[in-house]
Amino acid sequence: MNWASILDPATRAQAEKTARMPFIFPHLALMPDAHLGKGATVGSVIPTLGAIIPAAVGVDIGCGMIAVRTPFTGDDFRSRRLAPLRQAIERAVPLSAGKYNKTLTDTARERVEVLDRHAEAAGFDPASHAGNWRLQLGTLGSGNHFIEITLDETDRVWLFLHSGSRGVGNKIAQKHIRIARQQCERRGIDLPDRDLAYLVEDEDQFWRYVEEMRWAQEFAWLNREEMMDRVVRCVAEWTGRDVERLETINCHHNYTEQETHFGTQVWLSRKGAINAEEGRPGLVPGSMGTASYVVVGKGNRQALNSSPHGAGREYSRSAARRAFSREDLRRAMVGIEYRDTDAFIDEIPAAYKDIDVVMEDARDLVEVRHTLRQVVNVKGD
Repeated sequence: MNWASILDPATRAQAEKTARMPFIFPHLALMPDAHLGKGATVGSVIPTLGAIIPAAVGVDIGCGMIAVRTPFTGDDFRSRRLAPLRQAIERAVPLSAGKYNKTLTDTARERVEVLDRHAEAAGFDPASHAGNWRLQLGTLGSGNHFIEITLDETDRVWLFLHSGSRGVGNKIAQKHIRIARQQCERRGIDLPDRDLAYLVEDEDQFWRYVEEMRWAQEFAWLNREEMMDRVVRCVAEWTGRDVERLETINCHHNYTEQETHFGTQVWLSRKGAINAEEGRPGLVPGSMGTASYVVVGKGNRQALNSSPHGAGREYSRSAARRAFSREDLRRAMVGIEYRDTDAFIDEIPAAYKDIDVVMEDARDLVEVRHTLRQVVNVKGD
């Protein structure tokens, strides 16, 4: 099933290849923001019987969004220089790939203790994947990850950020993608794409992946909470007022859960999609210079209770760097406080699908509650 009006032939062919895997049930759902991914398409919802494709979960396990609605209005921000607030956030949250905390905050230590207990219960040591995983908690990363101060349609201020399970989640994913390839080779399975290698339920490696994947999902969830705590503190210090959290939404868009669809329990992998069951709040970001959305799910059965997770790339990173310039980025970011650098050219809004088209395509999947437009953008190189 396909909800994408903007869909290149290569992406469609990749999704069809996945949909023909023998354990897909009842069908693969392609979201409006679909684009090429590793093995499986980003922006696809993949229900499987007795098997999981680790690459269909993605290498940034648990990647997702968190948003907080505050009591502030745009007037509280328009009368002051925004650059000091952006710079404070950049100091509070380590940015970019390979950048980690030197020490942990008290709240980060508490969250690390939770993760330690859960790893021990699952019988694995996260340090076997990344020795410094504890210092990764509360860090943003690079690429399309961001932190933003935004205004909704009634001029209320929302804090908004996008990140996942960082290096430790990536290591977990890459390990199990390799194991899945080895398992398929051992069984003599001829795959249409080596990144569609899968693990099957009757093998120990399947359940080892599930345990470690769930831990990485929890890491990603707590990572977003820790960063949001730091952003809240920065806003409180900049305004001189406490930040009351009037509403908080936290959601994954790269993950697997057991769900029931069309009367059958399946492993449902959302690779670049959010849970949009009826009444569930969710977040759909645009690019660094376009609107993002607070939504509520409509529970579309054919879409497997899912919706898009963002705008979706239209240009690869290398193609965007060839097509656009720093001046193009500056024009796209007029009115938004951001760090002016060549590093963000491949994140220019024009490198992504038109988020308004994506949301129009998603009108049967979610209802838009709020439209958020950024006034401050923070990214890693």
